[in-house]
Amino acid sequence: MTRFYDIEAITIEGESIKLGEYSGKVLLIVNVASKCGFTPQYAGLETLYRKYAAQGFVILGFPCNQFGQQEPGTEQEIAKFCDLNYNVTFPMFSKLDVNGERTHPLFAILKEQAPGLLGTLAIKWNFTKFLVDRRGRVLKRFAPSDAPQAIDAEVAAALA
Repeated sequence: MTRFYDIEAITIEGESIKLGEYSGKVLLIVNVASKCGFTPQYAGLETLYRKYAAQGFVILGFPCNQFGQQEPGTEQEIAKFCDLNYNVTFPMFSKLDVNGERTHPLFAILKEQAPGLLGTLAIKWNFTKFLVDRRGRVLKRFAPSDAPQAIDAEVAAALA
C-alpha cells in the first residue's frame, strides 16, 4: 500500500514533488474547477489559508475536469485564472482524475480513508475537501457545498 507522504504530484508549474514535503502540516486537499458553481469558494479557501498558514496549515488545490467539463483550461490558464480572480497563494497542482480507472493515488487514499455519504468512495463534484492531520491521516471529508468558512473551527481544532 502506498504511504500518503510517498505519493508524488505535479505542481501547476510542472514540478514533481512528494507529499512528504508537507509532513507535519495540517492539509486541506480540494479538487477545484474554474467554471463551477462552487468556484467562488476559492476566495474562502484563500482566506482560510492566510488565516492559518503561520500555524502549519496548507491548502492543496487539484484541478479536475471530470465534472461537467468545468476545468477545461491548461495549467497556465488555470494558474492565471486563480491569480487574477482570487489572488490564490496556496499551492496548486496539475489537473488530475479523482474518480475512475485513472484516479490519482492521492485521491484513492483520501476516498478510502474518508468515504462519502453511505460509504460511497466516489467524489460527487468539484470542491470536495479532505482535512488531513499532521501525520497524513484523513480526519474528515467535506461536501462541495460546505463553504470554507463553515469548516474553520475544524481546521483550528486540527491545528491545536
